[in-house]
Amino acid sequence: MTTPQARQPSNIARLIFASRWLQLPLYLGLIAAQALYVVHFWVELVHLLEAAFGNQTALQALISSIGYKNEGEAAGLNETIIMLVVLALIDVVMISNLLLMVIVGGYETFVSRMYLEKHPDQPEWLSHVNASVLKVKLAMAIIGISSIHLLKTFINAANYEEKVLMWQALIHITFLLSAMAIAYTDKLLNQTRVIEHDHQSH
Repeated sequence: MTTPQARQPSNIARLIFASRWLQLPLYLGLIAAQALYVVHFWVELVHLLEAAFGNQTALQALISSIGYKNEGEAAGLNETIIMLVVLALIDVVMISNLLLMVIVGGYETFVSRMYLEKHPDQPEWLSHVNASVLKVKLAMAIIGISSIHLLKTFINAANYEEKVLMWQALIHITFLLSAMAIAYTDKLLNQTRVIEHDHQSH
């Protein structure tokens, strides 16, 4: 009995499949955006170090960037300013991590394999990445970024209107509920795959 010959993809199918490479400039653009975040991180860090040594120009640049105003205090670096700047630096790092997940995970999932299985620096999560796992990880990363933003807002609450505080809290809760819904949906899909696999094996 002869086995049926595997069908070869048509020219249109090849063209559609090759169109995935149109995403490559998008990921290269995200790499450029990440480079800008690295520059921004070091600019803020240098300003913080200069302000710690009494540089008033650097201090004013920091105060302007974090939106801090406290007329009752003398001009100078205080704990609140340091905390807000450090949170801003952490925010940059977390957004950079989010960009890395989108760049590496998205390229691996939607464009082409990277064949990093034997690379000593391969991220642990990349070994089992797919579109579903990537969505959950991105949702968790967005929650982390939102948490940092919310903490910065509450520390500097005196400079925000009550409406802004309320909306930021509601948006953060929305992110939490969305991530829970995505994770629950992913769990249901995995359970369905396991049940189908068990039925096929029997």
